[in-house]
Amino acid sequence: MTGQPVPVTPPAHLAESPIWDESTRSLLWVDIMAGDVHRFDPATGQDVTTHVDVPVGAVAARRAGGLILAAGVGFATLDERAGTLGWLWAEGLGDRMNDGKCDPAGRFLAGTLTYARDPDACGLYRLEPGGEVSLLLDGVTLSNGLGWSPAGDLMYFADTPLERVDVLDYDLATGDVAGRRTFTDLHDVPGRPDGLTVDSDGAVWIAMSRGGAVRKYTPDGRLDLVIEFPVRLVTSVTFGGDGLGDLYVTTSREGLGEADLAGQPLAGSVFVVAGTGARGLPANTYGG
Repeated sequence: MTGQPVPVTPPAHLAESPIWDESTRSLLWVDIMAGDVHRFDPATGQDVTTHVDVPVGAVAARRAGGLILAAGVGFATLDERAGTLGWLWAEGLGDRMNDGKCDPAGRFLAGTLTYARDPDACGLYRLEPGGEVSLLLDGVTLSNGLGWSPAGDLMYFADTPLERVDVLDYDLATGDVAGRRTFTDLHDVPGRPDGLTVDSDGAVWIAMSRGGAVRKYTPDGRLDLVIEFPVRLVTSVTFGGDGLGDLYVTTSREGLGEADLAGQPLAGSVFVVAGTGARGLPANTYGG
């Protein structure tokens, strides 16, 4: 039986991009507009913050050590001890980077948004291990959830205002995509799709912002499970912990008024859910 969501961090403003770092057995996550990169240790309950001076949309570990960020309107490395950024590229369309993840081959993909949510004004970008950057998808409005099938031959992507999650054929050798089509249509579901993750069976877990839930879909797109949360703005999801069996979920309090926060005092917290019966895939790392 799936357990209840349990908060494990104090509320942030806009928590996002949870990713399990197996090398340190800790959870990386970001508070986007605060420009904070967090590292939560479930064994001790300690949550350590590294501050940078720009919004941080996503974080991932590097194979060479340290972290890679989708920050500002580009990509940068982060030295956690020194708190310093090493800019690789900063030419993305839009106002800031948003969600991002590494593919199984070590590329880092992340997309952008505009604060006005201008239609089709942004893109999804691909950072190669060698540092080259290319535009993978254009005509994006609010780039969000990313994930890959266990074999790495499918990529899932959410452009949130479209109210669906798409799936694309993915070429691991080149990082190219083709055959974009709808994986699941969410127009009639409360909320809109935000971050997502894929488990070891190929099921897709989707965080529903404004919907107060994480929804699990089988590889063929059928709804399998809904986990309700005591907050409306559920932003992203990943697996971590022993055997990658714990579900970590980030949430937000961005835009909530006093009345909303009085009814949702845990908004912005990172939650953990045990007992889902699922296991995650090991987090991909950046090859550069």
